[in-house]
Amino acid sequence: MSASVLLLTAGFAALVTLGVPFAIAIGIVVTLVLVVVDIEPAFLAQQLVAGSQSFSLLAIPLFMLAGELMTAGGLSQRLIDVAAVLVRHRTGGLAMVAVLAALVFSAISGSAPATTAAIGAILIPAMAAAGYNKAFAAAIAVSAGVLGPLIPPSIAFVIWGIVAEQSIGKLFLSGIVPGFAIAAGLLVVCYVHAKRNKVPKQPRASWAETRAAFAHGKWALLSPLVVLGGIYGGIFTPTEAAGISCIYAVIIGLFVERQMSFKALPDIVLRSVRTSAIVTAIIAVSAGFGVLIAQEQIATGFATWLASHVTEKWMALAGLNIAFFLLAAVMDEIAIMVILGPMLIAIATKFGVDPIHFGAIIVTNVAIGMAAPPIGYCLFVGMAISGLSLTQISRAIWPQIIVMLIVLFLTTYIPSFALMFVPGK
Repeated sequence: MSASVLLLTAGFAALVTLGVPFAIAIGIVVTLVLVVVDIEPAFLAQQLVAGSQSFSLLAIPLFMLAGELMTAGGLSQRLIDVAAVLVRHRTGGLAMVAVLAALVFSAISGSAPATTAAIGAILIPAMAAAGYNKAFAAAIAVSAGVLGPLIPPSIAFVIWGIVAEQSIGKLFLSGIVPGFAIAAGLLVVCYVHAKRNKVPKQPRASWAETRAAFAHGKWALLSPLVVLGGIYGGIFTPTEAAGISCIYAVIIGLFVERQMSFKALPDIVLRSVRTSAIVTAIIAVSAGFGVLIAQEQIATGFATWLASHVTEKWMALAGLNIAFFLLAAVMDEIAIMVILGPMLIAIATKFGVDPIHFGAIIVTNVAIGMAAPPIGYCLFVGMAISGLSLTQISRAIWPQIIVMLIVLFLTTYIPSFALMFVPGK
């Protein structure tokens, strides 16, 4: 093993283990490799610029900003009100409200942490007051948040589309069935939990309440239609759709719902900048990392080794899913996609996996990773909202994780499950 390969693999792993942020760890190992192989240090600066120049990359901070604006403008509360009048009277109804509201909010924000924050801030206290175990309330908000990476428009699919150079629009469509399947499974978990723990039902909404909820919630419900209708109607690209989402959220929040002020806008923008900076920094510095990985032929070498030792496609996919699940439990999901993307793509190509289908497998894994202990992003959002420990939420979330793993199995081994709405597949 050459010194370059050792630095890129073991060196990066050692820095991450020591707690060095991913973007900085990548920058350090790339710089060290440049010194070892005597490449001009300006290479890193050039790759930083190249890694941040993709037009599609603009969608990430814009969708994150849209999610913040929607929450601040009261649209997340409107979504919850609409979901409540539909299912609150059923066994597990209030927990089901969290799942249904997250399903729609995911089609606005595209972000798992944003979805968990928007839904959990309102429903975790409400569920606890209604008789639900607080750990379960937090766990259902966390697991409903993972619909964000699957339901289009999705930030995770945008990132994978850039990494894999695939159609982002088609990748969006490949997440619809897995996303709705996870939502259906979570509804079953809500019912079983409430039935087993004898959680009291909420009163059924009257027709007047239902009409009022839909009337007040029409702007929130219209948002996904505007965004997705524009993308698939050929009116604007996914990146432009993110900008349209922001404009829509500002107009509705300021002038229709009037729950947001001009004074609040700088703080809202700053919050989204902080979150998106983490993701975009990893992507930018990973451009140099990816070039060096390709130069050392680590990805193709590993793919060749795997193909020679694992002859069955289903075994290779099973191994990738297991590896991804274990990595996602201890490593940032975005970093996994960006850093290991070339290797994953090489393996998929070796075994003849359809690239859009493979994108659905990867992003379903990413979605699970957002809720998987110990470092899933959504877990930390749930902890911050509920005040519970990681251990308490982790114990309550395993039924939901099992649901997600079942959907991952279906997505992996039944291509038509993910490709049902993808044209030409």
